[in-house]
Amino acid sequence: MNHGDHGGGSSAAECKISMLWNWYTIDACFLSSDWQIKSQGAFAASCIGVVLLVILLEVSRRLGKEFDTYINREFEARVAALTVAASMSPNEGPQTVTLRASPLHQVVRAVLHAVTFGLAYIVMLLAMYYNGYIIICIFVGAGLGKFLCDWMSITVVITETGKGCSGTKAVVADGKVIGIEEPSVCCG
Repeated sequence: MNHGDHGGGSSAAECKISMLWNWYTIDACFLSSDWQIKSQGAFAASCIGVVLLVILLEVSRRLGKEFDTYINREFEARVAALTVAASMSPNEGPQTVTLRASPLHQVVRAVLHAVTFGLAYIVMLLAMYYNGYIIICIFVGAGLGKFLCDWMSITVVITETGKGCSGTKAVVADGKVIGIEEPSVCCG
């Protein structure tokens, strides 16, 4: 097999790969020799693709978090129903409840984790080419992904119950009670 001249005066361009920091564009290869950059437009498309890949990674991370939150809400609803039922029966000491994800929920969680892990691994392999442009695109994608997929939002509802100046104050965030202020006697 001849890896040099392929006859007819034309020769295939070799992939430019370096394990040192580089700024290669034309003839750079990523992940396989099939992903060889042959023009500036192809390199720009590759950069855009890397940015979108990292945004997709952030989307899959967010989906995993949201699905876990959904399962937690289901657990909280079941616990609330069990608490009401337990309050109707005589209490014989402390009671505990252990809730587990259903097999279907666990399959969905595992698939989301595998997708996230796979995307993160591909991004890591791309970074290992030490191409400055690709690494910058990874950073840009991570920033855009965080911006688009991870808006921080906290809902705090402060309520007072009771009459007069004595009452219980509950602080609620994301639908969960995060603190309860004991009633105080302020009236004389």
